[in-house]
Amino acid sequence: MIEEYSQYVDKSIIREIEILAKRLENVKILHVNSTKEGGGVAEILMRLVPLMRELGIKVDWKVIKGNKEFFRTTKKLHNLLHLPQGDTLNSYDLVNYLQTTYENLREIDTENYDVVFIHDPQPMGLVVKKLKGQRWVWRCHIDTSTPERRAWEFIEGFLNAYDAVVFHLPEFANKGIKIPTFIIPPSIDPLHHKNVELDAKRIEEVLEKLGINREKPVLLQVSRFDRLKDPLGVYRAYRIVKEKYDCCLVLAGSFAPDDPEGEEVYTEVINATAEDKDVYVLNLPPDSHIEINALQRHATVVLQKSIKEGFGLVVAEAMWKGKAVIGGNTGGIKSQIVEGITGYLVNTPEGAAYRAKQLLADSRLREQMGKRAKEYVRQRFLIPRHLRDYLLLTCFLLGSKGLKFKA
Repeated sequence: MIEEYSQYVDKSIIREIEILAKRLENVKILHVNSTKEGGGVAEILMRLVPLMRELGIKVDWKVIKGNKEFFRTTKKLHNLLHLPQGDTLNSYDLVNYLQTTYENLREIDTENYDVVFIHDPQPMGLVVKKLKGQRWVWRCHIDTSTPERRAWEFIEGFLNAYDAVVFHLPEFANKGIKIPTFIIPPSIDPLHHKNVELDAKRIEEVLEKLGINREKPVLLQVSRFDRLKDPLGVYRAYRIVKEKYDCCLVLAGSFAPDDPEGEEVYTEVINATAEDKDVYVLNLPPDSHIEINALQRHATVVLQKSIKEGFGLVVAEAMWKGKAVIGGNTGGIKSQIVEGITGYLVNTPEGAAYRAKQLLADSRLREQMGKRAKEYVRQRFLIPRHLRDYLLLTCFLLGSKGLKFKA
């Protein structure tokens, strides 16, 4: 299976992966996160884990359990780690988090693994089960460059028990971290149903099924229904564009099981856009990969106007399909969009509208930017590079601690 990627990346990367995997064939690895579907973390693991197994590495993926109150607490923590807000963690939040962590300690076996990757804050407390000789890595997928103080202090109480921490970007790493820090950007999989080529007939079938007007230019944003993704800001930008161009807006997303705010935001967006027949708010199942693929390929202009963003895999997905993307000037979006070369970075709905009108007016500009965008993703954000980085990190951790693996 790994050889299939040689059509997209240099064959030397494939060879590196095979060599590293051979060294790790006696090592047992565990990934733990908070959901099997919905959101970027689940999508990444859904592709990485089978690839590692296909290479002969013993790897498992487990998901913690929690009730609605636990996920409300972790969503609050997630938001506070992105930026200070009016609310902060209270004693009830802390007790709720610790109680659910304790319940998961009994449910999730971490003892029989050499390396344990814990993804994001939800399962972070499991590190108290760490055994002598094990290597534990906290993989942070969110933007922690400007966290609320108390939220970061809570995370820090667990963080320094880990052996390493991985961020998407250097600026996400807090200066107070005392353990080795690594930078590994995430990736998309060109062989995934969401990213494979689709012919015009298939795209047309999907658009017809979804009821999208195919006669007008389409502005598209794909994201979870989350206030940090600023869907209402995208709607305001569309209203400005609409004054000059008769276009449609598609806001496509889904609810993640570990994000209880999703339904609230979805309702807000539905209410705000209800009177506009050219706005399509699509709450799609998490496995709607072909639908998202078709929407991105059909869109005239793609937006991701996030206020805060860990990375924003949907940006790379759209760029891979040859689209110039208008993105929020924040987090990992800034590492994907080269201003004026592969897309545009904006700070306001007015800025997004200005760039959207510019792209709608110039098909040649859209095409040139789209070609550069696809090549940028090919070089930096495809899954073979991501897999290689994980294997290199694992070899480093095991080798530095003298654990047995094929050196």
